[in-house]
Amino acid sequence: MSVDEKTVRRIAHLARIAVTDEEVGPLGAELNTILAFVEQLGMVDVSGVEPMTSVLPMAMKKREDAVTDGGRADAVVANAPETEDNYFLVPKVVE
Repeated sequence: MSVDEKTVRRIAHLARIAVTDEEVGPLGAELNTILAFVEQLGMVDVSGVEPMTSVLPMAMKKREDAVTDGGRADAVVANAPETEDNYFLVPKVVE
């Protein structure tokens, strides 16, 4: 895939980058180099490689999943101007 001058200007416009006429040629060459590298990556056979989330194998730290009421309702509503049975009281705003 080759990037032409019109495409370079469009990419610069979309990226909100000011590009002068002198910069269009070198920028196009850089983009073509990047795209050629991406094409090389596409040719690598990865059929026997499992997907990884990290370079080093690691196990995720997990805690036991326990459903609780939180036990902190009093602390949550402590600074509220008005509360009732651990609920916030607010003025009616819809008639």
